Amino acid sequence: MSGGPKKPDAAPVSAAANLSRKDLLDIESLTPGEIALVLDTAETMREINLRAIKKVPTLRGKLVANLFYENSTRTRFSFEIAERRLSADSISLSQAGTSAAKGETLLDTGRNLMAMAPDAIVMRHGRSGAPHLLARALPCAVINAGDGTHAHPTQALLDAFTIRRAKGRLAGLRIAICGDVAHSRVARSNLALLPRMGAEVRLCGPRTLLPAEAERWGVKITTRIEEAVDGADVIMMLRVQKERGGGLGFPSDREYFDHFGLSPERRRLAQKDAIVMHPGPMNRGVEIDSKVADGPGSVILDQVENGVAVRMAVLYLLIGGSHDE
Repeated sequence: MSGGPKKPDAAPVSAAANLSRKDLLDIESLTPGEIALVLDTAETMREINLRAIKKVPTLRGKLVANLFYENSTRTRFSFEIAERRLSADSISLSQAGTSAAKGETLLDTGRNLMAMAPDAIVMRHGRSGAPHLLARALPCAVINAGDGTHAHPTQALLDAFTIRRAKGRLAGLRIAICGDVAHSRVARSNLALLPRMGAEVRLCGPRTLLPAEAERWGVKITTRIEEAVDGADVIMMLRVQKERGGGLGFPSDREYFDHFGLSPERRRLAQKDAIVMHPGPMNRGVEIDSKVADGPGSVILDQVENGVAVRMAVLYLLIGGSHDE
């Protein structure tokens, strides 16, 4: 984007600031003030990521366990990088690499991890509510890195951070969220965050990929992408989640793109300085054209970069002490 990112309307982070909770499981449990606190703290963490030596001793002596029962690239690696940059010790486990592959229950896995005294467990799981189960049973912090189709709080926070850096604010922006909403934990978490911070949200997708409860969310809903992106400040495209049944909602990839994909022509219906987002991984030629994904206004790689800063902020606010270095 020309001129670089706009200065966000953020206040300096208080050195004594923290989240008044043990866990981060969803967006709904956060107050607007706590959301702003995470975003403001992420500004500090982003500055660390721009230094020649990208490491501070803030979480030295802390142990974080990354427990991923689903495949992940961006979320898993950004949490691991965030932990290292804050000097935390970390271990990373997948389902295939734990006794869960032998039939051990999730609670037993969590209790065995707890016996090794981690300060936090970062967890991704295919079942909605799995991180909540662990959080109720364990005394350490539990951070939800995505559970089923329920929630992905750190993704929504990094999306908000990316938008705020690009646009200088969240309040008053027109944001179109388009695609497989029914199977998207990213959409649900963004729908919990963005309207509460003053944004106007429009949802778009095939009727078969819009959840039945969407009418109760209090946002504009349309099955025409042209209507959703018209005059939008932000366009957030969602992947069709075929592994969760999303591919059953339309006859073919080609037909989906023809009716719901973000093409250069449809992109031009939005504001000239609109930004384009995608949580990844992208299905190029299905929900988004490569010319749009890689073109002017795309902040998709900024989202990846900002994910490290936001996850650093979350870890610090849950298990850290101070900003002193």
